[in-house]
Amino acid sequence: MVSVALGKYRDVLRLPGVGMLLVLMSVARIPVSAISMVLTLHVVLTLHHSYGAAGLVGAAGTVGVAIGAPLAGRLVDGWGLRGMVVITTLANGAYWLTTWRLDYPWLLVLSFFGGLLDLPVMSIGRQAMAALVPPEHRRTAFSLDSISLELSFMVGPALAVIVATRASTSIAMISLGGLILAAGVALFVVNPPVRGQHDEDEPTGVRPPRRVWLRPPLLAVLAAALGAVFVLAGIEVATVAALRSVGEISWTGVVTIAMCAASMIGGLIYGALRRSPGPLVLMVLLAVLAIPVGLAGAQWWVLALALVPTNLMCAPTLAATGDDVSRLAPAAVRGEAMGLQSSALTLGGALGAPVIGTVVDHLGAAGGFAAAGLGGLLIAVLAFPLARRRTPVLPDGPAGDVTPVTAGQAG
Repeated sequence: MVSVALGKYRDVLRLPGVGMLLVLMSVARIPVSAISMVLTLHVVLTLHHSYGAAGLVGAAGTVGVAIGAPLAGRLVDGWGLRGMVVITTLANGAYWLTTWRLDYPWLLVLSFFGGLLDLPVMSIGRQAMAALVPPEHRRTAFSLDSISLELSFMVGPALAVIVATRASTSIAMISLGGLILAAGVALFVVNPPVRGQHDEDEPTGVRPPRRVWLRPPLLAVLAAALGAVFVLAGIEVATVAALRSVGEISWTGVVTIAMCAASMIGGLIYGALRRSPGPLVLMVLLAVLAIPVGLAGAQWWVLALALVPTNLMCAPTLAATGDDVSRLAPAAVRGEAMGLQSSALTLGGALGAPVIGTVVDHLGAAGGFAAAGLGGLLIAVLAFPLARRRTPVLPDGPAGDVTPVTAGQAG
């Protein structure tokens, strides 16, 4: 079993360009993973506003990202990667290199536009991975992508805290702008492909209308992505609340690292599987395993152990959604489809944190864990009827080939 699993990963890593893409995206995603932390610390420590005010800035940026990600993907589909990278890199670099001087009202307004013109490194990595890897290897490839994402999130926020607290939040924002400019330049130079050899049978210049590919099975996958991050964002809020309740808030970083490590292990296991249970099933497991976490207690090491089972489902769920989006969307619109996935992930976090935060305020951390899981199950209940509908979608083949596919089959 172990040799088979290692063989799957060797096969993917031997494909031309995959290793470089994983390294490039891991580094490029580090500044993106630090954005929320830098903004929060800047608003609270430098501008001397409340955490609620910081949340408003984050929410404005989140709305911008949710709108901008599919638009950026559409630019990639129409103009190629470099055209989109030039626009978003210059806009993002200008935003981060200047906003440290702004007062709060201007920062609140411009954060929306910063999110709207965000360099979409999350969706770029998934689209390029789908172009480099043939469909039969994508489950393993997207698992590797999810693992690299976990590594980025282990590094980015921690670096943000170090720079913001030991130097200043202004230096942290300027550094973030410089890193984003560097990431954009690297993406422009490397120019990873957004269409692969396995997409060549699809006529160039033919863009199927949304009604052809944005069908119920794909909507179910997007719902799974939204639901997964809703649960994960809720878990993060409840974890902080639980540790704070017993005076062990200083252990938050250690617990977070344990969560990321569990997710990476889950991703490695998932990438070696022959068949996937599908993103909705994985999201349900993620949600169900989150419900009883609060009953384990709030001591940091007990909580870390209790969070392992649900976080084992994290990377697999995210990898499964990326895999299914790449299969259910034709290559000609894959950029927009991956952008929609990024929007779903972003909206899940934007909903999960405040909703579960409100629950924690009234019911405590245990209630927050339960509410996060129950919220994910509610989203799954609404999405399952969509996943079961058999609707024609365009595969990565001739434009005239139309095959009935369901979200479950795509996994």
